[in-house]
Amino acid sequence: MGAALDDVFIDEISFPATDGYALTGTLFLPRGVKRHAVLINSATAVPRKIYRGFASYLAHRGCAVLIYDYRGIGDSRPPAMVGYNKPKSLAGFKASMSDWAALDVTAAVSWMRERYSALPLAYVGHSFGGQALGLIANNSDVSRAALVASQAATWRLMTSPEKYRVYAFMNFVGVPLAHALGYAPGWAGVGEDLPKGVFLQWAEWVSSPRYLFDSKLPALENFTKFKGELRALCFSDDPWATRPAVELLASGFTATKPEVLTVKPSDIGAKAIGHFGFFRPEHRDTLWRGLAEWIQGE
Repeated sequence: MGAALDDVFIDEISFPATDGYALTGTLFLPRGVKRHAVLINSATAVPRKIYRGFASYLAHRGCAVLIYDYRGIGDSRPPAMVGYNKPKSLAGFKASMSDWAALDVTAAVSWMRERYSALPLAYVGHSFGGQALGLIANNSDVSRAALVASQAATWRLMTSPEKYRVYAFMNFVGVPLAHALGYAPGWAGVGEDLPKGVFLQWAEWVSSPRYLFDSKLPALENFTKFKGELRALCFSDDPWATRPAVELLASGFTATKPEVLTVKPSDIGAKAIGHFGFFRPEHRDTLWRGLAEWIQGE
């Protein structure tokens, strides 16, 4: 089913993850000539809807753009067997952060690469979405990657006192709840409900000095496969994705030279940006335009 918004065509779609699991996404297409393909990858516990404005903006500029939900999140969460439009409990739902990367993000990159094989493919990763770029085996299909507030999110590199709150919440609230309920409930403060495996792996990484780089994931070798252009944006008022944390993540991409930029709210005439603010529509003529021009090589 499609819908028109000015000169942008919007289509709600479903596509299979690498293991066949059905993922739900939204495709934004320009009415005119398509010049670039862009895949937007979400932060942890964040449904794709918060990226709609930016996706529509990019489509208006001639990009074919896909946003989608990881398994267990948003519309990629199984529905309940009874009850109108009610999601199924995530208790017992099998997924981890590394699954999101290997099964879901990998499939989204492949889907865009195959569908728009004649166009350069850009990758926008917000928070975890940027981390996933280094974990996927097909990241060499991406020509340009923009990491937005994406970091090696160890609690040690967060600002005080937030880092102590995060450490305490993850280990003394979130982990016990995940074990007790079989999932991490959104009402506890994580955003959306999260599969147990996702939250436990996230908590393990947050507690490690070098975040996911301290794990023994074989997929870490994929960081060195990415050879495209890479720009990482951090915001001075973001307590989680501080510049040291962003630089730590960027350092994993050893086959390219990441460009790390710090933006202050005052630089764009804003009062705040934080971890999620980039995607607010009031930044259309500042942050959005700047990143869109970089994505399109202008």
